[in-house]
Amino acid sequence: MKAPADDPAMYSEQAYELTVLPGSNRNGKREGFDRIVIRPGDSLSIVGPTGSGKSAFINDIEVLAQEDTVTGRTILMNGEEPPEELVRDPAKKPIALISQNTRVIADLSVSRFLALHIQARDTGAGHLIARTVALANKFTGEKIAEGMRMTELSGGQTRSLLIADAILIGQTPILLLDEIENAGINKERVIACLREYRKAVIFVTHDPYIALITGRRIVMKNGAVSAVIEPDGSEREVISTVAGMDAYLWDLREKIRSGDLVGTDEAIPATPKKEGVAA
Repeated sequence: MKAPADDPAMYSEQAYELTVLPGSNRNGKREGFDRIVIRPGDSLSIVGPTGSGKSAFINDIEVLAQEDTVTGRTILMNGEEPPEELVRDPAKKPIALISQNTRVIADLSVSRFLALHIQARDTGAGHLIARTVALANKFTGEKIAEGMRMTELSGGQTRSLLIADAILIGQTPILLLDEIENAGINKERVIACLREYRKAVIFVTHDPYIALITGRRIVMKNGAVSAVIEPDGSEREVISTVAGMDAYLWDLREKIRSGDLVGTDEAIPATPKKEGVAA
């Protein structure tokens, strides 16, 4: 049987290796890393307190900075300065940035919006409209219909649709996701899908679960990278615990949204306090 055109095994998108070269912190001190290389299938999380420079880091990647932003960082594609067409032409840019504040102001139907993106990409893959909507509906609890207007979609629906669009229609190899956990998206399904399609993905996040399951963590402080952490397997038990808590909270959230009462039998047992630890 012939595999569908959106089967991960059938993808032939160009592979890109992205390299981040250091800039400076807000005091002008050079960042303490040599280079950060991001390859197809890699996952990274950007963590740090509010105002530490997380969004600036992914914005540098999104604009393919060449020491021309406030951070002074340089972004290379496949080890070289990116060609002008990758920087200026949205249809050829190999990077998609989707944030918690991303909105679509065009008053188009979902199907028309996706059709225009297919036309801009010159793929002729009209069959992907239904598949893209179906994939988006795996990410969000609020079902999207092709006839709905883009302006009436909720934040979670919009982000889910844009992620599915980037995967199937844009076939974008590098995704930058800025705090999508705040948009009511099933992040486990999103992460599993991105891995299946071997996307390089960078999360800006305050979510412990996302931070723990990515391949590397970039820690931000004072507008600069202060550490790059590569987990060594010692966090497995913590990840298992956090995964269970995260699944519990997702189910609880969905029950509350559905108007269900939550019984005492569904409560997480209280963890006994350790002796000598203050409340």
